[in-house]
Amino acid sequence: MSFFAVLLALVIEQLRPLPQGTPLHEALVNWARWTARNFDAGREHHAWVVWCVAVLVPTTLVGLVYGAFFHFSLMLALAFDLCVLYACLGFRQFSHFYTDIRDALDRGREDEAREALRQWRHLDASELPREELLRHVIEHALLAAHRHVFGVFFWFVLGSALGLGPVGAVLYRMAEFCARHWGRTNPALAAPTHEGLALRAQRAFDLIDHVPARLTAAGFAVVGNFEESVGCWRQHASLWPHSNDGILLAAAAGATGIALGGQPAPDVGPASAFEGSRFEAAANALHEESTASTPGAAPQLGHLRSVVGLVWRSVVLWMLLLALLSLANLLG
Repeated sequence: MSFFAVLLALVIEQLRPLPQGTPLHEALVNWARWTARNFDAGREHHAWVVWCVAVLVPTTLVGLVYGAFFHFSLMLALAFDLCVLYACLGFRQFSHFYTDIRDALDRGREDEAREALRQWRHLDASELPREELLRHVIEHALLAAHRHVFGVFFWFVLGSALGLGPVGAVLYRMAEFCARHWGRTNPALAAPTHEGLALRAQRAFDLIDHVPARLTAAGFAVVGNFEESVGCWRQHASLWPHSNDGILLAAAAGATGIALGGQPAPDVGPASAFEGSRFEAAANALHEESTASTPGAAPQLGHLRSVVGLVWRSVVLWMLLLALLSLANLLG
């Protein structure tokens, strides 16, 4: 059942993607603000209380609803799986930025591409050389693909294998959202968040993302240049301050033969509560003295299509594996 739920969610999301600024996003923002305002008293242990309320309460509610549907009808449970996955998983939640940047560069309009990157990741790309602009686009697209597709996919499959339906997908999405929302760099957007809460939310997400990041990197290696990908993973993952991001990006760099890594672009601050993390800013500060990069060719416009191909081949790989597992389960 999990195979069909993922497949249908990906197809529907391609045909009718969720629009920007949906009521669901607004509800998540209000929920994160409410939990932080009402449960965070500034002490260390309160941070974990807030995180548990904000992340685990919605996850538990989804599990209870799924259990009730499954008790009455398998089709109702499948429909609920599909609805939850549609909200949590999909390329079209970020790919329009990537497409706009690629199309602008195709037309030779670098200013439009730089503005699109600023709106997407809130980076000052006005002074970046063309190769650095392309590198940033590639790195952020790979990370977005992992967090919006592969990370959700792996946790959904795990939850389904345990009979919990879409609980895993909701856990991953809520943990990622809270880490990003509470770690924002613009406190004027909402009530200021306690530093300890932001730190613990980021640590919790790093732990939850530990295995999915490595599975995504392994998928990139299998569908790309395996030897170079594994070598780059082992030798150059430390170029990025966050280990999960470093492993994923280093593996993708080796798989495609593109040189990634280098000096980050300045952060211009988030335009919305969904982007802009103080942890990303801190990572940039730690990383800005280093301009080292992975071996490979300097990023070129054609590499944007290569990255898209790498990601879709990985999707096909994991869907085939899930189909085989589902078939073996049915036959067994």
